[in-house]
Amino acid sequence: MNSAFYLSAAQKILSAHAGDLPDLRGCTVLLPNYHTAQPLSQALSGRAGVPALLLPPMLTLVDWAATIELATPVDTDTQRIALLYQTLRDNQWFANADLWSLSRELLGLMDELTRHHVSLPDSREAFAEQLVAAYSARSGLSLQFEAKVVHELWYAMAASSQDGVRAYQQRLAQLASQIDQPLYVLHTSELSVPETQFLERCGERVAVTTFDMREQVKGVVSCAAITCALQRDAKQTDLRTAAQVLKSDPDARLSSRVQLFAAHGLEQEAHAAEVQIRRWLLEGKKSIAVVVQDRLVARRVRALLERAQVQVQDESGWTFATLSVGTVLMGWLEALQNDCYYQDVLDLLKSPFLFGDELAEQRQHAAYLFDKMVRRQGVTSGLDAFIAASTGEELTRALVRLRQAAAVLPKNRVTLSQWLSALRNSLEVLGVLPAWANDAAGQQLLQLLGQWREELQQDTTRCSYAEWKRWLSQQLDLNTFRDMSVESPVLFTHLAATRWRSFDAVLLLGCDAQHLPAPGNSLWFNDAVRAVLGLPLSQLLRDAVRDDLLGLLALNDEVLVTWQARKNGEPNLLSPHFEMLRALHVLAYGDDLAARDLADVLDAASVRNAGFDLPPPASMPRPALLPGLLPQHISPSGYNSMVACPYQFYARHVLRLNDLDEVREEIDKRDYGTWVHKVLQRFNGEHALLMNEDRAHLNDALQRISEEVFADALAHDYLALAWLLRWQAMIPAYLDIQLEREQAGWRYSAAEVPFDMPVTENLHLRGRIDRIDKNAAGDECVLDYKTQTVAVLKKKLQDAGEDVQLACYAQVRNAHEAAFVSLEGGVVQAVAPAQAIDELAELNLVRLRTVFAQMRGGTPLPANGVESACAYCEMRGLCRQGSWGALEGDPHG
Repeated sequence: MNSAFYLSAAQKILSAHAGDLPDLRGCTVLLPNYHTAQPLSQALSGRAGVPALLLPPMLTLVDWAATIELATPVDTDTQRIALLYQTLRDNQWFANADLWSLSRELLGLMDELTRHHVSLPDSREAFAEQLVAAYSARSGLSLQFEAKVVHELWYAMAASSQDGVRAYQQRLAQLASQIDQPLYVLHTSELSVPETQFLERCGERVAVTTFDMREQVKGVVSCAAITCALQRDAKQTDLRTAAQVLKSDPDARLSSRVQLFAAHGLEQEAHAAEVQIRRWLLEGKKSIAVVVQDRLVARRVRALLERAQVQVQDESGWTFATLSVGTVLMGWLEALQNDCYYQDVLDLLKSPFLFGDELAEQRQHAAYLFDKMVRRQGVTSGLDAFIAASTGEELTRALVRLRQAAAVLPKNRVTLSQWLSALRNSLEVLGVLPAWANDAAGQQLLQLLGQWREELQQDTTRCSYAEWKRWLSQQLDLNTFRDMSVESPVLFTHLAATRWRSFDAVLLLGCDAQHLPAPGNSLWFNDAVRAVLGLPLSQLLRDAVRDDLLGLLALNDEVLVTWQARKNGEPNLLSPHFEMLRALHVLAYGDDLAARDLADVLDAASVRNAGFDLPPPASMPRPALLPGLLPQHISPSGYNSMVACPYQFYARHVLRLNDLDEVREEIDKRDYGTWVHKVLQRFNGEHALLMNEDRAHLNDALQRISEEVFADALAHDYLALAWLLRWQAMIPAYLDIQLEREQAGWRYSAAEVPFDMPVTENLHLRGRIDRIDKNAAGDECVLDYKTQTVAVLKKKLQDAGEDVQLACYAQVRNAHEAAFVSLEGGVVQAVAPAQAIDELAELNLVRLRTVFAQMRGGTPLPANGVESACAYCEMRGLCRQGSWGALEGDPHG
């Protein structure tokens, strides 16, 4: 059937020019798109009956008009939008609106007025009266405002520029005055007013023959149900009467040609589309069209197909805003606008288009170092702060390049062209341009940026950074990239591009009522006003969609229609076009056209996938260490981790899965503890003996040091003040306990003392002691500051050997005393173990040697931590403690 339309057109052309054969160059054929040239040429050659045939010129009307040269230069849309934006901004008509989007909307309205030869009244008041009559409303401020905006912009734009719509109309007028040979036109929907007038003028000079797909479809018996359901007056159609007519004609049944699939959600719709496409490919189909109505579903379908190693030829293309070449550009500008927030910078460093003049490994390593730096040091924004915190040469060089690239961008308002020039310089510093040069999308984007820069050379609109960034973002959203290098039997396209085309199979994707037909006209003016002005009504746009759909269904013998029957838990209606078709088919044949076989295939696939993906029954992990993985050193905290849960130690300190902590963007208790340690280290270093100094002086000194240590945090986060006040409230208690210790004979000796003690030949104990005190006999006492309550610390030390920190410190220093110092709840108190510390230290060391010997011998490390150890363990998801604990009798599983 799909060739019948071309054969019919070919026959008429050949009959009209039988005397000219084999030369048909004496006529011209206007095509809806260039995809129709090949089937029409084949039909002409097949019906001509001559060995060789000289084909007529075949082209689209837009391309034909473009061959006419105009004396007046044509302003581009970028120039006109900039003019509209400047006008809107200067007049301050829309204070808080997105003026770039509004300018784009108004540009469409201006072009529509021009395209349909609308003449507005000379005065704004007369235009306002016209709007009042059309709206059937009283004159008010809103109508007067609408009339003022449209009227002034219309006359301003008409006086200042030669736009593309006027240029197209002028070209068509010149073509019509020059045409001297017969014209044949293939189309499927209503032509625009200028194009209709063009054909009328051509008809005055030469013979003009049109082949309207809508008229030809009516004569095809097997399309009876489609034409009945999709005809213009479908709403007034008595479906029961139409069904009775169709019921007597079995050839009108669509079950073998059109099927509908109702998906439960986006994922199932995408999965169904991917499965059906692969089924068609296995059947040997060479051309499969995926007509996209829902771009979100299309992205998922494409990902599924590419995972199945099925390449996709995308005729619609993807906007530059969704491509990686666009995201690196906007990511850079977004980072600058957000004071180089760490996540923006990290995303930027991960882009393959950054530093394209260096080895990819260098950029990747810099990204790793940056991630590690911000996690460990808590610096979350600011290039200068990042550079100051950087310790690696590779990372510093990368951050300095970012700062240099930021420096070339203007700090004040400049024109769009100047912004684009500066952007190119900035991207050059970033090494993005060499990377784009090796990428097809990058090459096209670079060309577009240069084109916009040239087009806007004469524009004087000065924009701030935010205004220019919004303009650029809109430009990337409006321009698309099409990868012409991919050749595939699977083609993604849009409905209008299917005019007069046939495929082995067609999948209409996302055909719910929201996407098909598409939304109507501009937000400016309702249909009543449009009718008065002579603009096309919203129904005309819906008719064009219906006509394209009718042509697609008529030309193709196998069509699957998918949509999501439910979205966000709510029912989602099928497109009214297909709802009408389904209802008619149910009445006529008792068949709702549901793709049940596809649903069965998906259900079976789901069962198999579920069975394949299901992990084996979970059990407690008990890994054994390979000899090469055994750590050569351990810290007291690592030792504590081993005692709490061997598997936790394995994950944290053997696999090193805790190397990168979460980035802390807000101040928490860990920061507080760090600052208090710094305060006490400075204070005790400056005032080693308090008993001989004035108490008020000591209090002032500790207050001053506290403010200085907290100063940097206070400059970046006002919440630090609360932590400072919390600590300052404890200063009197700290001075009390320090004086008590001095009265007992203890003197401050050192703070933050590092140690590295050999435990065995292949194992060292490493760490840092918060504080060491000495007495007159030379005995040492090790202290560890804790921002925890006395009760919590006593619980830590309740069972001998459960917490190893103090025992490790005592062993390292051969100390006779050890204690935690609680700095919490307004109380400062030393908490010491109940057992003798030297005995604990020795037993602690023996256990450490024994455990490492066992690990060296292959003893497993089970995930047998108690509930308190598991409650806040970041490795719990790794050991899956919750999934096997109850099975193995674990009390907290």
